[in-house]
Amino acid sequence: KMNKFETQEISNTLWSYATLGHASPQLFDAVAEEAIKKMNKFNQQDISNTLWSFAKLGHASPKLFDAMAEETIKKMNKF
Repeated sequence: KMNKFETQEISNTLWSYATLGHASPQLFDAVAEEAIKKMNKFNQQDISNTLWSFAKLGHASPKLFDAMAEETIKKMNKF
């Protein structure tokens, strides 16, 4: 069902878990895979919230972080 989530729903879900301080490695790994597939649809806020959530919980996802870095560079003039 994760493939039905829009980018805002992805970032909001992660943000909620991180705000609660509730680590869910299985969820974060699944979300990372889906987020990479939808990376070109992420807006600046989605990127920021997603990265913050991973950082807040100390959950590493190098492939996601690299994909978000590339997308951020593409969208730098919109920040």
